[in-house]
Amino acid sequence: MTTLKSKLQEDLNVAIKERDELRSSTLRLTLAAITKEEVAGKEKRALSDDEVQKVITREAKKRREAADAFAQGGRTEQAAREKAEGEVLATYLPRQLSDEQLQEIVAQAVEEAKAAGAEGPRAMGAVMKIVNPKVAGQAEGGRVAAAVKKLLAG
Repeated sequence: MTTLKSKLQEDLNVAIKERDELRSSTLRLTLAAITKEEVAGKEKRALSDDEVQKVITREAKKRREAADAFAQGGRTEQAAREKAEGEVLATYLPRQLSDEQLQEIVAQAVEEAKAAGAEGPRAMGAVMKIVNPKVAGQAEGGRVAAAVKKLLAG
């Protein structure tokens, strides 16, 4: 078992003992998603820490989107619950880049792409290929794309 998955399991046991319903249910759902990912495909396999982190990131994104949908639908109680679950999952993810750090990385990538001959809005794909490996797990794709569009347009 990977170290991140075992940490989730240990934290789940602690949450159950402390009767922390929010934390225990969130960790149960996340561990179920990890197990589902492990058995998907032709044969069962153990996920690496990076793959487990991707599953946690995906689960956290689902919580954010659900919180937004509930808030728009006027269901503030469910929105608050989803937001709280997202915060629980955020503790297992790497710290997100600040807007300034993201702008700096994107600016460097734009310069690299321009040096390679990519210009204007069409350079978006080239810039994203440079940026994505640098910010993997530290910035959401939508934020990165928005920053790239903003710099290419301006």
